[in-house]
Amino acid sequence: MRSRNWYVATVALAAAGILTIPTNAVADHSTRPHTQNIHALGHSPQPGSFLVPDGQRTVSSDIAFQGTLAFNGNYDGFRIVDISEPGDPQLLSWTHCNGDQGDIAVWENFLIRSWNTKRTTPRDCDGTTVPAGFEGVHVFDISDTANPTVLAAVALPCGSHTLTVAGVTDGQLIVYSNNSSSAGCVDGTPANDNPVGAFMDVIGVPLDNPAGASLIRREPVAGPADPTVRTGCHDAGVIRGSANLAVCASNDSVNVFDIGANDHPGGSLVDPQLLYTIQEPGVDGHRGRWHSGGFTWDGKVIVLGWEPGGGAAPECEATDPAVTKSAFFYDSATGAKLGQWTLPRPQTAEENCTIHNYNVVPVRNRYVLVSGNYQAGTWVTDFTDPANPVTLGWSDPTPLTPTQLGGAWSSYWYNNFIYESEITKGLNVFRFSGPQTAGARTLDRLNPQTQEFTLG
Repeated sequence: MRSRNWYVATVALAAAGILTIPTNAVADHSTRPHTQNIHALGHSPQPGSFLVPDGQRTVSSDIAFQGTLAFNGNYDGFRIVDISEPGDPQLLSWTHCNGDQGDIAVWENFLIRSWNTKRTTPRDCDGTTVPAGFEGVHVFDISDTANPTVLAAVALPCGSHTLTVAGVTDGQLIVYSNNSSSAGCVDGTPANDNPVGAFMDVIGVPLDNPAGASLIRREPVAGPADPTVRTGCHDAGVIRGSANLAVCASNDSVNVFDIGANDHPGGSLVDPQLLYTIQEPGVDGHRGRWHSGGFTWDGKVIVLGWEPGGGAAPECEATDPAVTKSAFFYDSATGAKLGQWTLPRPQTAEENCTIHNYNVVPVRNRYVLVSGNYQAGTWVTDFTDPANPVTLGWSDPTPLTPTQLGGAWSSYWYNNFIYESEITKGLNVFRFSGPQTAGARTLDRLNPQTQEFTLG
C-alpha cells in the first residue's frame, strides 16, 4: 500500500505556517488538458482547502439538482446555485452548517444533510447549536432559496456520511443514511463498534411534519467476507420503476436489496430485503472499501466503484494495478461480473485519484457513464458492451500546487450538461458534444444516487 506521507507532510507544513494557501480559486477548467468533445462552460467559485484546521474547511463535496438549481454540498453547509444559464451559474445562497463533508439530498421543499462525525465542542448549523457529540442528519426547508432554515435534527448511532433518497411511502420521504465506517461508533474497539455500525439507517421525513423526522429502522448489512474489516454501508444507489433495487457499497461485500414491486417478493422502501452480495478480487476492505453504487437506467447493470487509499492517495499512477483505478459492471439479476473500465490516462504521484462519484446518462439503448475521479477530473465512458467499455472524452486538471487533496469530488450528467464539484475551487459546468448522449431524458430533479424510474 502506498504511503500517504506526501499528504501528511503538506498538512504539517500548513500547520507550521510554511505553506501559502491560495485565497482565491481561479476558474481553470477551460485550460485543462481535455478531449475536443468536452467543452468548458460556466464556473461558480468557492475556494477551499483541506490544509486548514477542521472547522475552517469550506471545500466542496457532492451535488444534487432540482429544476434549474444545483445544490452544492460543502464542509460548511451547502450552496444553492442558479444553473438556468450553464455558461453563467449564479450563487443564490450559502447556508452554513459546520459539520464536515455534508452529503445532501433534495426533495421538493426539503434538503437533508449528513453530519458525519462527533465533535468535542458545540458547533453551529444555520444559527442553531449542534451539541458536542451529535452525529446524524439535519432537515432543511429550502422553499426560500435565499434563506433555507433548519427544521429537524435526527441523531444516528454512527453518524451519517452519505444520503440516498429512496422515495415516498405512507406520507413519508424515505432516506437511506450511511456511515463511512463502524470505527468509533462506541469506543473504538471492533468488538463493540462493528455490531453497531453494521447497518444502513432508514429515516422517515413526514411530508406534512418534517420536524418529526426520525430513524425508522436499521437495516443489517451482510458481510464482510473478511471479519477483520469494519462494517457499515458507505453509500447506496437506488433505482425505482420496475426495478426497485438498492445497492449498498459496504466494506468488501456490496449488498443488493429488493425494495419494492419486482420479480423478488418481500422487499419495501422501509424494509429492504437482501438478495445477494458482490465481492471483487483486490477490493479487500484494507487498502480501501466499496464506495459507490449505481445502476443503468434499465436496471439491468450495477456500476460499482471503490476508494483505495481513502481518497487521499495517488492510486491512478501508471504503475498501479487496474483494480485501483476502475469502475466495475455487474449483472443486477445475478451479481455476475460483466466487465470493468480502467482509467487510461496515468496520473502523477502528486494527485489523489480514484474513481469516486458518478452517474449514468438517462438515454435509451445505450450505457454512458459520467464520473468524477478526484485529480483525474471528469470522464465520459460508453459501456453499452460492459465487457468492452470505450472512453469517449475527458477533462483532466494538472496537479494542485502545493500538493493537497483536490479535484473532482463528483461529476454528474444533468439535463444535457455535466456538473463537476471541484473540491478546492467550486462548481464547474461542461458540455459533452459526442453523439452517444443524443436523446437523453430531461429530468425534473436529480439526486444522483437515486434513479426514480426505469427506461426500457
